Amino acid sequence: MHEKLKASIMSSPIISMNGYPYLVHPVTDGIPMMEPDILEEIIDWMLSACSFDCDRILAPESMGIPLAVPISLKLRIPYTVIRKRQYGLNGEITASYRTGYSDRSIYINGLKKGDRVVIVDDILSTGGTLAALVSSLKTNGILIEDVLVVLNKNSGKEELDEHLGINVKRMLDIYVEKDSVTISEPLD
Repeated sequence: MHEKLKASIMSSPIISMNGYPYLVHPVTDGIPMMEPDILEEIIDWMLSACSFDCDRILAPESMGIPLAVPISLKLRIPYTVIRKRQYGLNGEITASYRTGYSDRSIYINGLKKGDRVVIVDDILSTGGTLAALVSSLKTNGILIEDVLVVLNKNSGKEELDEHLGINVKRMLDIYVEKDSVTISEPLD
């Protein structure tokens, strides 16, 4: 399953970013280009993995957007972009988190208590951003129906699931090392 995506991952370069092995791929970076066949394979998986019984699809900028748009069009469910910039609108939800080198925040607008959402994103790496997002949404009475990611990279998904009280659904598990990537199909 997912042969086109797997083949594209295996042919993608791995670069060093401050000593951290980083896979450069169209799903995670938009580079070099997203082939329609691969995007279709991803969207088909998302549509089969989730009922999208929700009021809104949430898409973290930037690479969650190209995943949310075709699903929104097909299912006629509106989507909201989770932004890295604060707008200060009434009801704006802030999710703050710490990365290895800085404090960051993301911002969600247009939701109200009781809204049901599905989060779609390209990759789960450490889970810090997702943990902060889920916590902030729950604190504001937003109901998280599902979380879908294309790639689960080197992460402690099980600990994150337990901490968040949700099951993050992922298309592929990958492990990136200096010169290689290992791909496996999730068993759960």
